[in-house]
Amino acid sequence: MKVVIEFYRTRVADDAHAVIGRETVDTADLDAAIEIARLLARTLYMPQWPDAVAIADADGATIYSSNIAAQTAIDEGPTS
Repeated sequence: MKVVIEFYRTRVADDAHAVIGRETVDTADLDAAIEIARLLARTLYMPQWPDAVAIADADGATIYSSNIAAQTAIDEGPTS
């Protein structure tokens, strides 16, 4: 199945979302797409570390979304 994985930052004051990374991938199922998203969150070059991820199907419907801020703290990303 083809999915679009989007990484974004959120602003707490007004819940604004800024997409900082987007990849289209072919996966076997949703579990595989989530694993790919976790890998990309750590390895994909993005201007900032993402706060959250959303996975959409080929029709654009969101099939998964999650906050990943705790995970990026573990990865010890850039401090600036």
